[in-house]
Amino acid sequence: MTTTFCKFYDWKAPEIVIEKLVETWGDAGLIWLDGDGSPLGRLITLAVDPIDQICCRGLPQEKYSISPFQALKKLSPGHWTGWLSYEAGAWIEPNNPWKHDSMATLWIASHDPVFKFDLEKKEFWVEGENKIRFMKFTNWLDQLSSRTFKKNFNVIKTSKGIPIKSWRHITSQADYIKNVNQIRNWIMQGDIFQANLTTCCTTSLPQGIVPLTLYQKLRQKCPAPFSGLVIGDNQAKGESIICASPERFMKVLPSGEIETRPIKGTRPRKSNPDQDAEMAAELVCSSKDRAENIMIVDLLRNDLGRVCVPGSINVSKLVDLESYKQVHHLTSVIKGCLLQKNTWVDLLEASWPGGSVTGAPKLRACQRLHELEPTARGPYCGSLINLDWSGTFNSNILIRSLFLKGDQIRANAGCGIVADSDSDLEAKEMQWKLIPLLEALQ
Repeated sequence: MTTTFCKFYDWKAPEIVIEKLVETWGDAGLIWLDGDGSPLGRLITLAVDPIDQICCRGLPQEKYSISPFQALKKLSPGHWTGWLSYEAGAWIEPNNPWKHDSMATLWIASHDPVFKFDLEKKEFWVEGENKIRFMKFTNWLDQLSSRTFKKNFNVIKTSKGIPIKSWRHITSQADYIKNVNQIRNWIMQGDIFQANLTTCCTTSLPQGIVPLTLYQKLRQKCPAPFSGLVIGDNQAKGESIICASPERFMKVLPSGEIETRPIKGTRPRKSNPDQDAEMAAELVCSSKDRAENIMIVDLLRNDLGRVCVPGSINVSKLVDLESYKQVHHLTSVIKGCLLQKNTWVDLLEASWPGGSVTGAPKLRACQRLHELEPTARGPYCGSLINLDWSGTFNSNILIRSLFLKGDQIRANAGCGIVADSDSDLEAKEMQWKLIPLLEALQ
């Protein structure tokens, strides 16, 4: 299905358009599916004022809880965007232990129209299906003076942020090291092969700071191809996702073609070119990081095999170097084709939570992580999800992200632990994954 209405405009920067949209319609229900201008991150989608919303909370057997996957199966046609939390896994594996989180397990909204940007072609257009709403938004856009969109967007440079010293770490570095060693012991005993151990820090949001301001700060310092901002509304009022993720989870075309891009293996970027090249070379040559990546590739191939045409699954890239502003990563690319009877929701159920943020074997790794991690992950290690007019589904892995609930904000980081992990080095890696996020918000 294609959109009925589409209107192109002269190029306008998305950060200016979203500022004007929020001034007129407010930020409740806002979506900003962003990118970094790379081939994977060239398309941007903005929208406000949703026409429909769905919110699911809680775990199975809890009062008033609803399965997020059943809710997704009942979506009406349209353009839908939102988040799905890590603990949605409880609806797939209720016999595993799962922690309750205060944020919605699923919040997803339908928008009409949406604003689209192609960063490579410098194209900007509005598309939608409802004529009345399409005319309302395009007339509003037509009435704004061209001078409005030529202003320098410098409010972020001067606005106040969150002091880095205000963050409180839920798990100390010493406890993280202890937990890494515990995982290594389990691996030595043959209980698991790998686990992605995470940690969390929290702080209070200073008065007057809004999610849009925080996201603008983050995207300036940590651009990423699968980044974005989603601000909940109605039953998810006061809940927001601020994301600088470099990792695609699942993309599904209307034809049933699937792509997933797991990341395992990370090194920090250096300002000195020679040192930066050394970091990249060290990562590429690391047998530990390569083994970690290949284990997750095998796990995801198995997940896809539950819902894909036999013989259609292939690894088009294995342990490939990808470099971003803050880090180098090792990424693999796995493709397949859905069986005709299956949908993108069936794929999510077959692969949730993502293998790159859990471990192998997945269910046992989740059990062990439940023992070690003191709080629920919530949307962290879940996904931003999007279903467009045509039926194309896209999702990321919610890493390098921040989560707002009321006046509280939390940030998470994690490391994949294998048999030859060095606990001190893993603790340091966890810190240099987390610090750029916190520094960006200052």
